[in-house]
Amino acid sequence: SIAILLYLARKFKTPDHWYPSDLQKRARVDEYLSWQHVNIRGKGSKLFLTKVLLPLLTGQPLSPEKLEGVTEELNVVLNQFEEKFLQDKPFIAGSEISLADLVALVELMQPVSAGYDLFEERPKLAEWRRRVEEAVGKQLFQEAHEGILNAKNL
Repeated sequence: SIAILLYLARKFKTPDHWYPSDLQKRARVDEYLSWQHVNIRGKGSKLFLTKVLLPLLTGQPLSPEKLEGVTEELNVVLNQFEEKFLQDKPFIAGSEISLADLVALVELMQPVSAGYDLFEERPKLAEWRRRVEEAVGKQLFQEAHEGILNAKNL
């Protein structure tokens, strides 16, 4: 999916902020896009699978110990995300939204859909989410996440 996003950004010459031509900003986007696969995506998906899909498929309740371990793994990468990527900037690459922000928030919505509000006790992360939603449009954001946010109703 990352390769497709980069291809589309280049082919259709999207506004520069999505995949910046400035090499330092682009490196920041590339760094996040390379890091997120086994970190945000890996740990967020694991929580979603463990909390929603496995109990649904097996008919067995999730053990509190298993949930605690998976949640702690996600919290470690959330701390890294805030400290290394967001720092004190509005967006990952600086003052404007980029593909990195879009990919990050999409991945973070999986644990949210499993009932884990990872934004609740993280004001920096919550503010960043608000900025990303505003940048893409709240209605479009809700429409894009309608399916995943209803997954726990299975």
